[in-house]
Amino acid sequence: MEYMNVKEAAKKWDLPDRRVTALCRAGRIIGARKIGKLWMIPSSAPKPLDGRTKEYAEQARPVHSYIVSPTFPRYTEEGAHMKAVNAFEKTYKYLPPYTAFTPYRVCPIGAHSDHNLGKITGFAIDKGIHIAYGPKQNGVVEIQSLQFPKRAQWHVNSTPENKQGDWADHLRGATIALHHRYPLRVGLCAIIDGELPIGGLSSSAAVIITFINALCTLNNIKLSEQELIQTALEAENKYVGVACGKLDQSCEVYCQKTHLLYMDIKDDTYELIPQNTKMKPFKIAIFFSGLERSLASSKFNMRVDELRSAVYALKAFSGMEYGKFGETNARDVPWEVYQQYKDRLPQNWRKRAEHWYTEFDRVEQGAEAWRRGDLEQFGRLIFESGRSSIENWETGSPELIKLYEIMTQTQGIYGGRFSGAGFKGCCMALIDPAYEGSILEKVERDYLSAFPNLEGKYSAHICHSADGVKLR
Repeated sequence: MEYMNVKEAAKKWDLPDRRVTALCRAGRIIGARKIGKLWMIPSSAPKPLDGRTKEYAEQARPVHSYIVSPTFPRYTEEGAHMKAVNAFEKTYKYLPPYTAFTPYRVCPIGAHSDHNLGKITGFAIDKGIHIAYGPKQNGVVEIQSLQFPKRAQWHVNSTPENKQGDWADHLRGATIALHHRYPLRVGLCAIIDGELPIGGLSSSAAVIITFINALCTLNNIKLSEQELIQTALEAENKYVGVACGKLDQSCEVYCQKTHLLYMDIKDDTYELIPQNTKMKPFKIAIFFSGLERSLASSKFNMRVDELRSAVYALKAFSGMEYGKFGETNARDVPWEVYQQYKDRLPQNWRKRAEHWYTEFDRVEQGAEAWRRGDLEQFGRLIFESGRSSIENWETGSPELIKLYEIMTQTQGIYGGRFSGAGFKGCCMALIDPAYEGSILEKVERDYLSAFPNLEGKYSAHICHSADGVKLR
């Protein structure tokens, strides 16, 4: 990529040198970066607009006045595909050359396990992220989410190295992770829209995968499924700073409709177990608490560190070899070692380890129950997973815990638990379709009776299993 200095840019744009320097400092020039004491600007960077002009005001405001509704929640339940297409056409004055979809996921059993090389189960669901996009040959990424007020911009070859503190950080991290693997030349202009409220369904992973797929399409890059998962994971781990594992990405890539994904994160082997022909019918219910909170700012990372601390100590107690803390995983230490030395662990560390080891066992039992078509046993294991998340992993707000307790007392729910980290968002449940109406009515009534301030924010949705993302 070619660069120009401040003097060259000033001459090209007919601006004073000092004005160009000020624009660089303000982040108004796409791709500008400081090397030593000098600002270097991509030769393809567009001239920044005059802040006093109507054109600048139009660019700085949300793409459309309807993008951010003043009422909660901000999401699309039906027609997200066409909303993205229509917004793209209104913004760029032509129909988008490309559209794509990435599903959300739910994890019935296997929560808080993948980051320490455990086993997981999962479904992709028929709700997710839609994108309408086209190429930008100058390498600029210009992207707008209909869920957030600000459009984001950067250059594929000079993405900001540090988080900018907005919704697009996940995509900046994805750009860097992909660029480390393959050269990027073409950027994109894009509008994305998400179905269902944000929180608990891996919306961040779905957005990242959608975006990576789009960049790959425009740059003629063919990723394997494993590369796509790893690239998306790096964006969250290294750039956003969330210590998650690859559960979300794996479900959104590997899953197939009417199949349960059963995966061992240690070696990435997986099985898609078909729904047994003798299994009772079920649907997937999603109950949104009405809470919103950033995963990175929650106690998620602390819980992971507490588990690793427990494992590190168990290795020391048992005389096992141990290396770097960040490379220590519960999978390294056998269950028997944990049983022998668990009483020597601090209480919080012991609780985190207790959840991980018992969840590992629940996943194995759950896979076999699903294989047999025993939906009642599978549901009981989901409820047990939810209880362990509350008592041992110690996650869950009062609102989410109340939702969980209501589900355990509602006829027709086979099993349910928090969906996601459990610090915000929603609960998922497998339900008997024959009780769908009464389930929706009872859960809403009992929940809003406990939290009347969340009326208008709480919502419930019925989903089905779905195929994972289609690679470009």
